[in-house]
Amino acid sequence: MKDVIEKASILIESLPYIKKFSGKTFVIKYGGHAMENDELKYSFAEDITLLKYVGINPVIVHGGGPQIGAFLKKLDISSQFVGGMRVTDAASMEVVEMTLCGKINKEIVSLINKAGGAAIGFSGRDGNLIKAKKLYVDAPDEKGVLQHLDIGLVGEVEEINTSLIENVSNRFIPVIAPVGIGENYEPYNINADLVAGSVAAALNAEKLMLLTDVDGVKDKDGKRISTIHPEYADGMKKDGTLTGGMIPKIDCAVQAVKNGVSKAHIIDGRIKHSILLEIFTDSGIGTQIIQ
Repeated sequence: MKDVIEKASILIESLPYIKKFSGKTFVIKYGGHAMENDELKYSFAEDITLLKYVGINPVIVHGGGPQIGAFLKKLDISSQFVGGMRVTDAASMEVVEMTLCGKINKEIVSLINKAGGAAIGFSGRDGNLIKAKKLYVDAPDEKGVLQHLDIGLVGEVEEINTSLIENVSNRFIPVIAPVGIGENYEPYNINADLVAGSVAAALNAEKLMLLTDVDGVKDKDGKRISTIHPEYADGMKKDGTLTGGMIPKIDCAVQAVKNGVSKAHIIDGRIKHSILLEIFTDSGIGTQIIQ
């Protein structure tokens, strides 16, 4: 009986959040270990389906870096990274599209549908969803001199065509692969975090949620930081609190909040039902970025 009462308490705790967020849009970047573990994949699909049923409009943007790397290796195509970005020539771009748009995107759609939802998949090339331009990366050469480098078909977002998302999100859960289209209709490989942040800002989303392989942002003592304000982010980079792959995620979250997203969240996708735990409990499990 005690367990049953605890379950009821959890439902009651979630009620004010369901009321508050009903009708709102959440943009969720799906990546990392949560995309590779079968149990976590299905719990993610259940979370997204539940959000839709309680009146929230989830929009999914997914990554796929490890899967792309694995396919390139199978095809004996070497991978090179500059400034954390994959150098993407024409041959690599074919693999990127095949992996992101043809395989991963449809797997996520199928998982959500299996969990009882109704999902539909896009790439950024569908309906000119993600208009992009070439991204140049500043990186030091072997002598330490900063170079402005062309790394191939790697892009950055210029514009999000929100009408496509808005037209389908009333009935379906949109699942977006981060491939954009250039001025001459050439494809561009775009970082999924950046796409998610741009989509969230364009939709005036209530939340941007970035699933990671760490339990939020930590301070120098290894303790999770529950809240970060944008004005403190630069100082945290300078004093070494933020390092490595967490820096671009924080930059993405901060930019989204500055562009009108109410809150951004960095949460641990390795925890089952991490999205629900972050949204519908008083304490949450990740780090929120707010104005």
